[in-house]
Amino acid sequence: MTALFISDLHLTPARADITGAFELFLHEIPRPGDTLYVLGDLFEYWAGDDDVSAPFNARVCDALAKTAAGGVGLFFMHGNRDFLAGEGFADRARVSLLPDPYVFDLHGMRTVLMHGDTLCTDDTEYQKFRAVVRDAAWRNAFLARPLAARHAEIERLREKSETEKAGKSLEIMDVNEDAVRKVLLETGATRMIHGHTHRPGRHDYVMGGSARKRWVLPAWDQHAGYLRADSGGGALIQID
Repeated sequence: MTALFISDLHLTPARADITGAFELFLHEIPRPGDTLYVLGDLFEYWAGDDDVSAPFNARVCDALAKTAAGGVGLFFMHGNRDFLAGEGFADRARVSLLPDPYVFDLHGMRTVLMHGDTLCTDDTEYQKFRAVVRDAAWRNAFLARPLAARHAEIERLREKSETEKAGKSLEIMDVNEDAVRKVLLETGATRMIHGHTHRPGRHDYVMGGSARKRWVLPAWDQHAGYLRADSGGGALIQID
């Protein structure tokens, strides 16, 4: 069995190139018996499951469902852009929702999956915002608003976020190494896989006498790619 990992595609109708690359990836890469893990920010944003039938959202969900029908196991973890995706999305796309973090055994290696935003603890402004929007009361109140109003509010928040990011250093928006080590120790994982930071690569650690690895997935607006993990190990693969 081969496990494939992707994140941070930020799919939107405005980026037909990325959407096309994703559809081609689904058609050509996963094989029956493989598992595909989407670790957040599949969409640029998700306004609620009542938006699942919008043409673009339906197109992406149906592409995933077709892949699942072909014998590929699909798993989805929320990102900071699509955390409102729920059971309606999961049913349409035929994916299983995962908690963040998610710990499991992969080819004999204890592995922890994350989107990655909770590791960026130096970005205190973002962590405060995250705590607000992940609160059940905020979520319920937001989803009770008309869909058009939700779209408008998300656009406003996106613009605000881009403005704020322009004033932050790259170091603040990257993971905090103490936060990484804490998760690895608390979960007992020897491998961590996450996205969010848009800094793909492999980082090696020695902790508690054990060698551990942290894989960071690529953002598709920079270099489309995925992590392939099987019994022989793992490798980041760039899509041309």
